[in-house]
Amino acid sequence: MLKPLLDFEKPIAELDTLIEELKRSAANDERRKAAEHDNVDIESEISRVEERRDKVMREVFANLTPWNRVQMARHPMRPYTLDYINAICTNFVELHGDRIGADDPAIVGGFCQLNGQTIMAIGHQKGRDLKERQHRNFGSARPSGFRKALRLMQLAARFRKPIVTFIDTPAAEANLMAEEEGISRAIAYNIQQMFHLEVPIVVAVIGEGGSGGALGIAVGDRVIMMEHSIYSVIPPESCAAILSEFGRDRGRASDAAAALKLTAQHALQFHIADSIVSEPLGGAHRDPIAAARVLGNAIAAELKELASVPTPVLLDARYKRYRSIGSWEEIEREALIVPVPADHVEGPMP
Repeated sequence: MLKPLLDFEKPIAELDTLIEELKRSAANDERRKAAEHDNVDIESEISRVEERRDKVMREVFANLTPWNRVQMARHPMRPYTLDYINAICTNFVELHGDRIGADDPAIVGGFCQLNGQTIMAIGHQKGRDLKERQHRNFGSARPSGFRKALRLMQLAARFRKPIVTFIDTPAAEANLMAEEEGISRAIAYNIQQMFHLEVPIVVAVIGEGGSGGALGIAVGDRVIMMEHSIYSVIPPESCAAILSEFGRDRGRASDAAAALKLTAQHALQFHIADSIVSEPLGGAHRDPIAAARVLGNAIAAELKELASVPTPVLLDARYKRYRSIGSWEEIEREALIVPVPADHVEGPMP
């Protein structure tokens, strides 16, 4: 049973606990005999509670707020990049180093096979426990991480292999060392170079798509997002702490999340994402295998479609796609007519 970690998951977790207790009772011969003697059908009771749990889950997840989506995207039990790669790919060979001076464990990547097709898989990697989180820097890449990612992407392009990137980061590293090592240039250079890679690129946002840390490996021909993932220029807490609109109060992160329009549903509406991958009821962390299967099928379908697109057309569409993000059209509107007060008298200004 999953440990309840989010407030809105607690009613579901309570029913999960009850189901587990009933299953243990059903597995115990002595208790089963006692139950039968008392005319209690444990199997029917389990089915009834499971139906009740599923109903509660549908109600809860049909009414998630943007802040709830942020919490889901950050769920510590949520599948990470290596979980998905190991579940949907075979023969994964991880490659290390930026060939300049470091190997950033916050970004992982290497060749593998998806449905028999060789691809280059690259993504952010968070950690499960405190030790691994520190090792992975909580999924926040340093300049060496972006350089490693670009090296692997260029290697894939040299061998004419498609690229799949998995996005799951709160943001890029933002400390003094990262600035001294050129974090801004590393991200910008990746973005520039990804426009010129002559192979299909599929981007999958599996958790947090945070700012430049995400975009540094997220320039692609198709962007798909998991149902409970997010994509934002800034984390809600930082947004709330910066803007006077929220009183510069990090405690108003939920309000900032609503204003940022950061959910997968918003990204689809604004043509930033091409499709949303449905997650198992209750989120990908409740059934990682099923979530990986659906995501793998979605990626494979996108790669199959992109394979038939001529390279010049692919590159041109990729460029136009990102140039169009954030554009708007001026709409002519009727002049605002302010009604004249009944006691108004024409004349010179006093």
